[in-house]
Amino acid sequence: MAESNADQRAFFDGIALTDDVWRQRHHAYYDEQTALLRRLIDPGLRVLELGCGTGDTLAALQPATGVGVDLSAAMIQRARTKHPHLRFEEMDAEQLDLGGQTFDVVLLADLVGELRDLWAAFRALRGVVQERTRVVITYINYLWAPLLELATALGLKRPQLLQNWFSLADIENLLALNGFETVATGDRLLLPLPIPGLAPLCNRGLAALPGVHRLNLLQYLVARPGAGFDVQPQPLSCSVVVPARNERGNIRPAIRRTPRMGPQTELIFVEGNSSDGTREEILAAIADEPSPCRLRFVPQLGRGKGDAVRTGFAAAEGDVLLILDADLTVIPEDLPRFYLALAEGRGELINGCRLVYQQEDQAMRFLNLVANKMFGVAFSYVLDQRIKDTLCGTKVLRRSDYLRIEQNRHLFGDTDPFGDFDLLFGAARLGLRMVEIPVRYRARAYGATQIHRFRNGLQLAYMLGVAVHRFKLMR
Repeated sequence: MAESNADQRAFFDGIALTDDVWRQRHHAYYDEQTALLRRLIDPGLRVLELGCGTGDTLAALQPATGVGVDLSAAMIQRARTKHPHLRFEEMDAEQLDLGGQTFDVVLLADLVGELRDLWAAFRALRGVVQERTRVVITYINYLWAPLLELATALGLKRPQLLQNWFSLADIENLLALNGFETVATGDRLLLPLPIPGLAPLCNRGLAALPGVHRLNLLQYLVARPGAGFDVQPQPLSCSVVVPARNERGNIRPAIRRTPRMGPQTELIFVEGNSSDGTREEILAAIADEPSPCRLRFVPQLGRGKGDAVRTGFAAAEGDVLLILDADLTVIPEDLPRFYLALAEGRGELINGCRLVYQQEDQAMRFLNLVANKMFGVAFSYVLDQRIKDTLCGTKVLRRSDYLRIEQNRHLFGDTDPFGDFDLLFGAARLGLRMVEIPVRYRARAYGATQIHRFRNGLQLAYMLGVAVHRFKLMR
């Protein structure tokens, strides 16, 4: 899982003195990257670089106004010494604040994989761009992950505290959620070693071939503020439904940590058949826990999470319906970004995705992870929309759309035990736009998982069969 700011600062402070050594050792990569950036960014512009390190890349671009931002005080001090004509600030890219100053270009060179929260960083970019700003991102092809991790373990590559491996689609999605649109993408550098004869053949010949270019190490993306960049979120009231069975220890943390969204938020706990006193804890917490939300309890008469979700939705009064799993493996603090995606019109069914950021140990077992990825590919094909994680419990949609889905539930039957496919299938049939928000998936702090790997796997396979029948075979 992503480390704290203090851990990251200490790590980069510790490697600041060796940064030049690593850049020289891997000069073939950095030379190619600099040549690419000079082609994308003209000299004489106002350039902001996030994660600037010791400032060499920013200086090579010859900006009229150059500002570098880095989390590490030691990196910033070296940058100021090496490039005194440029401005460098110690700052977290995820909490960027430059007093309203805007730039022609914002550069993130090999930074996205080392950020704890890429959504937050892209959200912060909104404060430093204007209509014609270009955001230039370079990043490492995730197909190289095994080889680069081996090189790091052998001491052949600069150590890294954190590395999230993003695909192009992941980055484009996170940009779009924050109002940016992609205008160009590309890749280069098939062989990052300066081997005479072979390197030019690979990097100037083979690297450009169809198919082969997908193996290139260095990838890039150029984005700009999109047509709906400045849209204001609609003031929508919210109902957060929390299915809670045997989750007594998570009830009060859920209340304390769930923020108010929109003009009003209600937090609805749905409980049935608990054996650990969850219902009693819910009622006690509603009576004595302070909260910015209206707190409610709804008893569940049926069984299963899917039934609990439908029970909560039937009782909800908000314009927007949100699901928060009571295990809090998806943190309540992330709910506002789901609300914003819907209220700003970025999507109509907002689905959480646990398969992008690194996960805490024990958050998801290996076989569950593999199965989730496989089912994500299969359901994306069947539903004709990209869904990486079908079973993330956090899903958000308008209540008016849910009522339309409910009217068509008979088409898919009442056999969904999870509650996820009821929404996914219904949204796909109605032509709702589905988008995913990567979430930082945490290990449980209380209780045990209620997932039964093989039984639920068979149920997933059955739901996939239902989807194939309805969406591919019945034309």
